[in-house]
Amino acid sequence: MAGHEGREAVAAVWRIESARIVGALARYTGEFALAEDLAQEALAEALVTWPREGVPRNPAGWLLTVGKRRAIDGFRRRAALDDRYTALARELGEGGIAAGSDEASRPAQELWDPDRIDDDVLALMFISCHPVLSPEARVALTLRVVGGLTSDEIARAFLVPTATVQARITRAKKTLAAARVPFEVPPAAERPARLVSVLRVVYVIFTEGSSASSGTDLIRVDLAAEAQRLARVLTRLVPDEPEAQSLLALLELTAARFPARTGPDGAPVLLEHQDRRRWDRSAIGRGRAALARAGKAGRGLGIYGLQAAIAECHAVAPSVPETDWERIVVLYEALDRLAPSPVVEVNRAVAVSMAHGPAAALEIVDELVAAGALPNSHLLPSVRGELLIRLGRPAEARTELAQAVACCGNERERAVLEGKIHRLDS
Repeated sequence: MAGHEGREAVAAVWRIESARIVGALARYTGEFALAEDLAQEALAEALVTWPREGVPRNPAGWLLTVGKRRAIDGFRRRAALDDRYTALARELGEGGIAAGSDEASRPAQELWDPDRIDDDVLALMFISCHPVLSPEARVALTLRVVGGLTSDEIARAFLVPTATVQARITRAKKTLAAARVPFEVPPAAERPARLVSVLRVVYVIFTEGSSASSGTDLIRVDLAAEAQRLARVLTRLVPDEPEAQSLLALLELTAARFPARTGPDGAPVLLEHQDRRRWDRSAIGRGRAALARAGKAGRGLGIYGLQAAIAECHAVAPSVPETDWERIVVLYEALDRLAPSPVVEVNRAVAVSMAHGPAAALEIVDELVAAGALPNSHLLPSVRGELLIRLGRPAEARTELAQAVACCGNERERAVLEGKIHRLDS
């Protein structure tokens, strides 16, 4: 096998199996940070060995076996001849490993227990999103150990240096070790509160992918798709949690509009100009099904469920004028009561402008301006500028849009705002 093909095989296996491998090694060693290091060492060895000797019959088993052997080597170097080391040495033996050997290809049954895999991955998600970590660290660690992304891939997704991502991951592992966070699925009583953190991380990843905060691309499809994949994994692990289903619904319904949100040149296409025939009807169907599952729980919709219901209103509407804006206003009001936020209020104002006219919406926006909300964001001045245009106040609108341009970090969105200014000036 050519070296390039071997490296591609390593990357594919790692992307699919990394969470299970790290989870199994964490259960095996009892140390999350050590498990992640062992998995990375096994990955590095595979990158050297597989292109040269071929892909083993059981790639995941091979990686697990290498990880176990590295653990033994580490225990030996530390002279940790305790019961754990004895058990490890007895079961693994002292033989060498070759890519095509029976030892390398035989499943590591003690680790790769189908009845434990889901618990391992769920525990991995909980520990990666642990409240002791900073939000940035949670995102980086989740993408690394659950998503299987490399530090370079994470850095490219968030437009930060690779060294920054690596530092975040290193600090996160040290923090978890210092806090003595156990590798386990939290007890039932703690699970709902901890799940909030997991859902939030997946949501943040998707939000950055669907509306890039900076850079030249409006949408980072790969990053958004990774968040969708994580949400699907989560709903399989906790199928009875309505907010997990709701988050998946929100992501599917939002991503369904991606094909129509940009033109051939990558420029943004506003909602009223989108060709709805290009919306992904399969994704809309999946999203609505997930939202229905969330509703069947009988607990009422939470913050992700309400957002998903808003996205559903858009997804089923034939056009912007035919959208149920009254329902969207009510849903935003409910969302603001559950999770008060200036961003929610801005979006409510947009819905109010469609349901009741720009003057009613401007009152909401002006209250936010008076309160000093979102001082460094382009969102508020861009919405206020649009409302002023509709009210026939172009000079004021131009001032607002110029401020929005100054605050906007995404080149594509900035170009749209500049285009509105140009039309006002012409």
